[in-house]
Amino acid sequence: MSGFHGLFIPGPTNMPFAVRQAMDVPLEDHRAPDFPAFSLPLFRDLKKVFRTEKGQVFLFPGSGTGGWEAALTNTLSPGDRVLIPVFGQFSHLWDDLARRHGFEVEVIDVEWGEGAPLDVLVQRLDADKRHAIKAVLICHNETATGVTSDVAGVRRALDATGHPALLMVDGVSSIASLEFRMDEWGVDLAVAGSQKGFMMPTGLGIVAASQKALEAHKTARCPRAFYDFSDMIRANKDGYFPYTPATTLLRGLRASIDMLLAEQLDNVHARHKRLAEGVRLGVAAWGLAICAKAPKWHSDTVTAVLVPTGFNSDDVVKAAYYRYQMSLGMGLNKVAGKVFRIGHIGHVNEIMLLQALAGAEMALRDVGVPVAAGSGVAAAEEHFRATAPRLELSRVA
Repeated sequence: MSGFHGLFIPGPTNMPFAVRQAMDVPLEDHRAPDFPAFSLPLFRDLKKVFRTEKGQVFLFPGSGTGGWEAALTNTLSPGDRVLIPVFGQFSHLWDDLARRHGFEVEVIDVEWGEGAPLDVLVQRLDADKRHAIKAVLICHNETATGVTSDVAGVRRALDATGHPALLMVDGVSSIASLEFRMDEWGVDLAVAGSQKGFMMPTGLGIVAASQKALEAHKTARCPRAFYDFSDMIRANKDGYFPYTPATTLLRGLRASIDMLLAEQLDNVHARHKRLAEGVRLGVAAWGLAICAKAPKWHSDTVTAVLVPTGFNSDDVVKAAYYRYQMSLGMGLNKVAGKVFRIGHIGHVNEIMLLQALAGAEMALRDVGVPVAAGSGVAAAEEHFRATAPRLELSRVA
């Protein structure tokens, strides 16, 4: 088929040409004497995206799941207790990974469509007088339901109760897209992946660790090898890696960070918020609801759209894919068949999201969902027009 395939899932995301071109280079010597001239500034500038001056960043060949594993095994010991609110597929999977590593997992079950409950966290932490909980695990942005949690609020809960637990954050679908302030929010371990806000292929698990986390690493007793912080720390200080790094991905990451810093992070966050609001207005114009149960939970990187009773959201996804050459996200786990997801993360703009809404709108109509033709697109158009930069038009006499 002609034209580009429309990719509107919450990851992997669309790659800018600059990132693709940066990776289209011959393979290089990762132990060359001049390699640190590239890698050390890369580490330094990556910290700017996490908004940390005191923390250390690690780049592992892998994915966000590898980042989860690295965060846990480098700072905890077998049998340690962790506390995690579970409110979607990815918080559930992090819970599962922790159990497989032999940690004692204390779960806060949350209705899907809501985020981390700060009041319950305060209660659980305050009740833990002996500080048995060694880490609190928070999924910042749950892509299964289109929900964002208040990480700064979780830090306030820890501080209000005087609890010393590490704050670990899954920022896979938030970092480099949504506001994230590692130092200011007191995050101890933050996990990201290259295929989301960094606008790259899958292949890098990106972890940032605070000084408190690095101190905990010194006494942590979990077995680890490939993901060991110690090996990375020794090699990274001189600009090298303990094993062969994914050098082409590192070149792409350099281009990605350059784009993010050139746009400026506050502008990146504002762009995602503005575009997401256009998508949500489009969904409302269809007469449909989203999975996030209140505005405070709204995600600015993905919208999970509920289909009416009697319809299967998988049919919408299939119609969009096969009829209109466009990928939407399927519903996962508890919301399988109930929602489809529109990703608006990374390298996206107004025209791209109008394309997403138009394709989704046609697919909805194809499977019989009664939405008015053009309604979602029109609502988003008006929002984008009203919030676009002012244009001074010339007048012809």
